[in-house]
Amino acid sequence: MADQYAASAASAVPGGPRSPGVPDLVPALRWEERPEGPVVVLLDQRRLPAEEVELVCTDVPALVEAIHVLAVRGAPLLGIAGAYGLALAAVRGFDVEESAQMLAHARPTAVNLGYGVRRALTAHRNALRGGADAGAAGAAALAEARALHREDAEASARMAAHGLALLEELLPGGGYRILTHCNTGALVSGGEGTAMAVAGAAHRAGELRRLWVDETRPLLQGARLTAYEAARAGMAYTLLTDNAAGSLFAAGEVDAVLIGADRIAADGSVANKVGSYPLAVLARYHHVPFVVVAPTTTVDLGTAEGAAIEVEQRPGHEVTELAAPSVPGAGTAAGSGMPVAPLGTQAYNPAFDITPPELVTAIITENGVVSPVTEGGLAELCARSRSGNGMMSI
Repeated sequence: MADQYAASAASAVPGGPRSPGVPDLVPALRWEERPEGPVVVLLDQRRLPAEEVELVCTDVPALVEAIHVLAVRGAPLLGIAGAYGLALAAVRGFDVEESAQMLAHARPTAVNLGYGVRRALTAHRNALRGGADAGAAGAAALAEARALHREDAEASARMAAHGLALLEELLPGGGYRILTHCNTGALVSGGEGTAMAVAGAAHRAGELRRLWVDETRPLLQGARLTAYEAARAGMAYTLLTDNAAGSLFAAGEVDAVLIGADRIAADGSVANKVGSYPLAVLARYHHVPFVVVAPTTTVDLGTAEGAAIEVEQRPGHEVTELAAPSVPGAGTAAGSGMPVAPLGTQAYNPAFDITPPELVTAIITENGVVSPVTEGGLAELCARSRSGNGMMSI
């Protein structure tokens, strides 16, 4: 690796576009021009909530490593990271085609990552074919990355509006008690997020009675990240272990489940952080709406059904060891965390599970709501927003 990413203490700095009303958070990702050359700056999500620290990526291998270790994560944000990473390679004069391959395959399940890479790569290729020099082609890739960043922020705001309208329709009494899983807020988006954007809209409308936050084992994205965002937004929230969700449903304390998605197949099957599928089963049994919030860039019409989605298998040490987020590098390699299982214990650690469409009440996108969830309905929504962007192969 030519340049490892460097860490620096973060302060509140201007970043990409944000939706109105988003709390004053350090941007999850931004492009920065420096005297020594452009860089991609990431808020290291492994270190939250203990401290806000930024990673400075000067090359694609550094960004790929940050993706691997979940310093940057969340489907929409990974798409933005992929686009900026391709632009970084182009502007700094690295091998663009090789960089595209590295970035697109950094994580297999999140479809947005490859989509973002293709958007920027297509712009770069088109510029070269049109007679542009390397500098102008790099600028074209960067412009496309910025456009994707802006579009994602706009999509987030529209999803929030559609989601709030759906909640008002499904739960006319107001005072929503919403259960969420993993992290789906500004830390995964160019805007306010996906499912958390809807929760945020309900909060600002005075209709969020309680946000139930699943801890989300084994990496605690709910406890570390969603609770961090909810606290900063002033939401009424309560943290629970994943296996306590059933008791909440049984007690009648959940009005709706809102989650995001890393990939949605053409039939409406949803790949999301592992633990989502059990919530869908619980919701169906207890007659509670189970709602997925994701931009159309997360819908993969090329994957016919849930069984065809490649589910990322994470390292076993994430289960057998407990990472300390405030310690640099903790949890990124076996032996770097506190053991919670006997040495040599094998672990099953899928990053995602698949929820079939019949368990999904609705899918909210920036173009509207699909309910009931059908292949035709999804295709129609996607057709409204896709005009050939990013469809060129890598």
